[in-house]
Amino acid sequence: MQSTTKFCKVIGYNFNDITFLELALTHRSAATENNERLEFLGDSVLGLVISNQLYSQLANSDEGILSRLRASLVKGETLSELAKDIGLGDYIQLGSGELKSGGFRRASILADAFEAVIGAIYLDGGIEAATSFILSQFDTRLANIDPNEVNKDPKTRLQEYLQARNQPLPIYTVVLIEGKSHDQTFTVNGEVEVIKQVIQGKGKSRRFAEQQVAQKILDILKK
Repeated sequence: MQSTTKFCKVIGYNFNDITFLELALTHRSAATENNERLEFLGDSVLGLVISNQLYSQLANSDEGILSRLRASLVKGETLSELAKDIGLGDYIQLGSGELKSGGFRRASILADAFEAVIGAIYLDGGIEAATSFILSQFDTRLANIDPNEVNKDPKTRLQEYLQARNQPLPIYTVVLIEGKSHDQTFTVNGEVEVIKQVIQGKGKSRRFAEQQVAQKILDILKK
């Protein structure tokens, strides 16, 4: 595990009481006193800050649209991606079992630790510090949200994006099916001409895996 001092530089926040951060970076596999309570707190703070930002940013959107947009922003998949962006896995303290199984890369562990860090910042510096951190992490995603797209699934949005630019439609290919018939996992590769790489997704159905691929491609295209 790398130093907390380095992590503070990465996230742009210096703790007055570093024990808050140390606890936020401690997984339950490593100690009885761990980050689960901070995760609980951080989840609430995150929801409040994102709700407030959406309310201010989208004055003409109704409650249903705001709720769906918030859900898309604070879901575990998004949080794990943000955690990876700041290299959070390198700083998490894990038990030997989780360490050997690659827990520092596991999406659920990363997402939980990200929320715990938010909780730690809130306790250490208050709501203003937590708000500043959250908005700095979500700035690109908040800038790219489109209320008109909230009810469209990623495959539909990707198709419309490409068609509007006279680009060929994506090609989805199932490359692996694992598990028994009642509990299968599908691995799908996706390719679009404008991105010179294969994008992969996994899910309990082909459709879900394809939707995951489409969302990843959209995220790349919007950067």
